[in-house]
Amino acid sequence: MQRINTLGALDDAELIARLKGAGLLIQAGPFVIRLRTRLSHIPLQLRFFYAEYPVHEADVIADFHVKLTGGSGLRRWWHPQAVFLLDGDRPFEPYPVSHALPLFEWGVNWCIAMQAHQYLMLHAANIEKNGRVMLLPAWPGAGKSTLCAALVCRGWRLFSDEFGLVQSENGMMVPNPRPMPLKNQSIDVIREFAPKAVLGPEFHKTRKGTVAHLCPPAASVARADEHAPPAWIVFPRYKEGADLTLEPIAKPHAFVKLTSNSFNYQFLGLQGFQTATRLVRTCQCYILNYSCLEDAVTVLDELALSA
Repeated sequence: MQRINTLGALDDAELIARLKGAGLLIQAGPFVIRLRTRLSHIPLQLRFFYAEYPVHEADVIADFHVKLTGGSGLRRWWHPQAVFLLDGDRPFEPYPVSHALPLFEWGVNWCIAMQAHQYLMLHAANIEKNGRVMLLPAWPGAGKSTLCAALVCRGWRLFSDEFGLVQSENGMMVPNPRPMPLKNQSIDVIREFAPKAVLGPEFHKTRKGTVAHLCPPAASVARADEHAPPAWIVFPRYKEGADLTLEPIAKPHAFVKLTSNSFNYQFLGLQGFQTATRLVRTCQCYILNYSCLEDAVTVLDELALSA
């Protein structure tokens, strides 16, 4: 089976032809996404964010068949829209056409959350250092994505800023590195924290405010098939003015917090319980309170070096 090394190896004509034709087959972690679109600005944005990602030829079976299309009728000219289709169905309302890239990213996240039940799926950023993975489970507002981005900018390997994918058979973590969406104040926080960070354009007035995506490091993308064992579960809590604390948490409490941050724990039943139990038993569990990003990164670096 022939494979083009990366999306970046395709010239513009070939990239556009695949997007308009049978589809561009992007390997993103363990998933293959078949994307079709005629929206004229998408090829350039894909090249910016996905240049290092492998692409397949047409004989590969895709996990998700996605189409980004424009609105119909008068919407083609008046307040143009972008529509996300999965297998021909529209799972959510259209976005403005200028927000097509965030729509694609959020749509793929939705596809994973709805269908990837071969894994225990945690709503958790996860990064790797020295061959072991740290999970940062949290719901929106806790600073998870900002902290994940900061750690990646300091040399941690990105697994995902959104999904902790746990293999039930062996407890290993599965990478799914993709562009990291930073929202509102977090954009400037990361620009100040890591001036060399590669961020894409800002998308204003989305349903989550202003959003800009941080490019995943090429090294993280290149190692997307390298699984690693989990070692730490850290529940981050950002609060302005809070003192930095990293406190151990009892494992029964950690289990409850972890499973409440799962997309499919209840759906998996006994398998989910056994996988989550093994994960908590094999990891050191903490709660991190912080207000200063630099201090939070320093204490997690020290934690990774201490064991």
